[in-house]
Amino acid sequence: MTAHTNLCHPIPGVLLSATAARIRYQGRDDLALMALPAGARCAAVFTRNAFRAAPVLVAQRHLAVASPRYLLINSGNANAGTGEQGLADAAASCAALATLTGCRTEEVLPFSTGVIGESLPLAKLAAALPMALERLRETTWPAAARAIMTTDTLPKLATRRFTLAGGLAAVVSGMAKGAGMIRPDMATMLAFLATDLAVDQALLQLCLRDAVETSFNAITIDGDTSTNDACVLAAAGTLGNDPLDDPESPDFLTLRAAVEAVCLELATAIVHDGEGVTKLVRVRVEAARDAVEARRVADTIAHSPLVKTALFASDPNWGRILAAVGRAEVDRLEIQAVRVWLDDLCIVSRGRRDPDYSEAAGQAIMAQSEIGIRVALGRGEAATEILTCDLSYDYVRINAEYRT
Repeated sequence: MTAHTNLCHPIPGVLLSATAARIRYQGRDDLALMALPAGARCAAVFTRNAFRAAPVLVAQRHLAVASPRYLLINSGNANAGTGEQGLADAAASCAALATLTGCRTEEVLPFSTGVIGESLPLAKLAAALPMALERLRETTWPAAARAIMTTDTLPKLATRRFTLAGGLAAVVSGMAKGAGMIRPDMATMLAFLATDLAVDQALLQLCLRDAVETSFNAITIDGDTSTNDACVLAAAGTLGNDPLDDPESPDFLTLRAAVEAVCLELATAIVHDGEGVTKLVRVRVEAARDAVEARRVADTIAHSPLVKTALFASDPNWGRILAAVGRAEVDRLEIQAVRVWLDDLCIVSRGRRDPDYSEAAGQAIMAQSEIGIRVALGRGEAATEILTCDLSYDYVRINAEYRT
């Protein structure tokens, strides 16, 4: 399997474009369009936030009755918290594109990201659609990735090329946006992936669900799950292979590994690009009673403002980590069995500072741009790992100024 860092290999038959609708931003593209060939299949996962945005609801409805031909994505306006008018606007944007292309309205999936609570300027979006269609190309992944950005500082792209058992060379490419309001509860932010393979619909959904669980569902920046989160995987079917329909086949397992790798690369890029982030932090909890317990402890550490600010300050204040473990509601936690490490440096054992720990050694690790926090609970065999980051002055500034 070959990675292509900062590139996105084209998918035959999958066309993308980027154009300026001036929905909120001036002087930049803010509307992306992805066109899929006839017969393509789409899998998708969406936010579980109770206040799901209008485009999420419309996309879910359309997916239930049709195979998508177009994904329409705007930035700058989330079309969330907009009630019945928001639903009408999301549906109308699909209808406007359908009128121009001759497809059914249900064959268009809408996606939005940006400010919550403001009506979508439908006229601006519709006026930009002819140009978006005119610009469709197989090679426009980088421009489309920039068009869907909000507070992101850079576009996020990933590609894997791989070979099937019969010798056919296949590819998976993807793009994502996200830098704040990142705490997974399906996938976090927006992400769009495609492959040239033909894949059975149920198997495609299984592939995406599993990949999301170990990538987008294993990152957190600030603990906030968005109203607009969505992740889509399209199988264009342009490679000419017989559709993959066996979950145990070598070809499907190869595809699944490629999709997982693309999702993980995109998820890691999101944490790297988190608002005001200066450190990438890998939190691993092991020797837990079960996976749920391990994840609860990892989340408590990763979401602790005190832990995150200590990371920003490069301060080995291990008491904050210990306190987070202690308040994670682990039933009958035996503190004498808990051990904590920074990278490979043991900082806590037998309920106290490890006798071999030194502040200087802890300080040296905390000064790094990438840090590992590892906790062993001494209760069982389960483990989990998530990616997070520090909390800086810039995070507060960026979010305080987001609408001003």
